Amino acid sequence: MLRLHTSKLAALAIALFAACLLAACGGGGGGSNSASGSITNTSATPTTSPPATAQAANVAAITVDRGVAGVPNMPFVTVTVCAPGTTNCQSIDHVLVDTGSWGLRLFASQIPASIALPQQTNGNGGALAECMQFFDGYTWGSVRTADIQIGGERASSLPIQVIDPNYAAVPGTCANVGAPRNTPSALAANGILGIGVFKHDCGAACANQAIAGTYYTCSGTNCTPSAVAESLQVANPVPYFGADGNGVVVSLPAVPSGSAASVSGQLIFGIGTRSNNALASAQVIGVDPNRGVFTTTQNGTTYTSGFIDSGSTGLFFATTLMSACASPDQAYYCPSSTEQLSAVNTGTNGTTSNVTFDVGNAAQIWQASGGAPVMPLFAGPAFVGSSDFDWGLPFFYGRNVYTAIEQQATPAGTGPYFAY
Repeated sequence: MLRLHTSKLAALAIALFAACLLAACGGGGGGSNSASGSITNTSATPTTSPPATAQAANVAAITVDRGVAGVPNMPFVTVTVCAPGTTNCQSIDHVLVDTGSWGLRLFASQIPASIALPQQTNGNGGALAECMQFFDGYTWGSVRTADIQIGGERASSLPIQVIDPNYAAVPGTCANVGAPRNTPSALAANGILGIGVFKHDCGAACANQAIAGTYYTCSGTNCTPSAVAESLQVANPVPYFGADGNGVVVSLPAVPSGSAASVSGQLIFGIGTRSNNALASAQVIGVDPNRGVFTTTQNGTTYTSGFIDSGSTGLFFATTLMSACASPDQAYYCPSSTEQLSAVNTGTNGTTSNVTFDVGNAAQIWQASGGAPVMPLFAGPAFVGSSDFDWGLPFFYGRNVYTAIEQQATPAGTGPYFAY
């Protein structure tokens, strides 16, 4: 799910792909710079997983499984949230790993009342709330302060969104974009870990003026749009992880068949900070420093807003090469046979990268697999405009995908960029 960064733009959204529970969801891809992990097949005899090994402090386990609501191609991690400066903590599993957004969002229902997270306030002492708008929906709740731990990495006193539909009254300027995603079942996750290329989820635009549909100051049940300093905005935790805070690596194994029952991989913090996160031969694709996008060219069509988004359940782009599936699965493509396609990604740094990927018949694969959680061949036309090319989770299978955060130094230069 990608929300355009509002440090220069007031545009808020491209897509939220968490509501597809019918007969098709997902996408397809393969790759170089190969990743390791384990896969469970949908056959009666699962593949053998490698022996468990101790993980480095900068590593957290990622799983792609049935999750909260059975939506496929959703990568999950466990996040521990603590009252600031205390050991009063709660670990929350099945939090969506999202390289297309910025900031941690957890449901109030997942945080025990005994863990009191302080209410974040603006400079005048007003209680802050946030509306996070995506293309087809939104999350709403208060901004709180918490200590966050993921794997062995920890950030202190970080602003997060606590999603709670009962927090004050949802403003009309928040709820005008689609369905509320204010429960785990509606979001198909217990929260969102936004670890994309930006440090804060709105940036200078929200610091300079009140923008409806973003931050609000609440008094009782009434909330009005409010300007919010960047230091008080919901924050990407990674830049606050110290030595490993310049970016992340999402490492998932390749899926050799059309589906799998589960996949296990790694979320590695830092780029070039340890032996387990070196860039090696990865191609560095620079992105627009205000929008986080690059250019993708496919079948003669140039998409000026290409982005790499682990929070999207498929590869999403508009094309005339394939037909969409019949209703109710029209969000996805259903070619008569698996299509082998290629595209060229061009970064703002001038680097070009050829990518090959396969697209299968989403409805047939979903039905044949019995609704498996791992779908490497899913792609579709839904949720994106003609200029958008969304490299969703299927792009990650079989790759190490690097996300370098703005203003952070790495061996390949200062972020923001993607690499793979």
